[in-house]
Amino acid sequence: MIKLDFLSNDYKERKTPAQIVEEAIAVDIITGKIPSGKRLNETTLCERFAMSRTPIREILRRIEGSGLARSVPNRGVFAVGLTSTDIDDYFYLKSILEVQCTRWAIERIDKELMELLEETFDFMQFYTMSNDLPKILRINDGFDAIIYNASQNKEIEKRLARYSFILKHATADVTYPLNYLPTVLEEHRAIFEAFKAKDPDAGAEAAQIHMYKTMLRRK
Repeated sequence: MIKLDFLSNDYKERKTPAQIVEEAIAVDIITGKIPSGKRLNETTLCERFAMSRTPIREILRRIEGSGLARSVPNRGVFAVGLTSTDIDDYFYLKSILEVQCTRWAIERIDKELMELLEETFDFMQFYTMSNDLPKILRINDGFDAIIYNASQNKEIEKRLARYSFILKHATADVTYPLNYLPTVLEEHRAIFEAFKAKDPDAGAEAAQIHMYKTMLRRK
């Protein structure tokens, strides 16, 4: 069950050591710290993360499965970076899935998750007034995670979580405009009001508008 732990200043997601290492390597590839085409040397990674070869190899297989690396026979595993077209495509795919996910979530959300969504939106309003950008970014992620979970569709939840992770790090250097917080609050308000009204069509439209404006802001 999703909780409001993400509101804490010292919040850290509960992850296994392997998950932490996998994400660290993935982020380095997404951000370009590990350049596209660079060989992912097992020995170097073992030393960096104080891990043996077996878990590192499994981690590299998972990264390859995510599309961020490719294996070349007799040569090794190489990083596959993201182009600007790749990032645009991820935004497009995420926007399509967000719309359907929101529609299903409104139709399927249970009482407990609805109460959690309402509480999260209340915090979103409070921290918008406080102009606390780092906190708002975490709350936005939590708001989205509740909706993904409420859709009761594991596949769409998994894909949206992956797209969100990639886009979060691929656009980490974006400069937010001065009116970012109140603008995004109103976009989330439209989505939240659709949940309160139990109106899947309104929710789908609000999600589509939010994703479109998000793409424009991150250009």
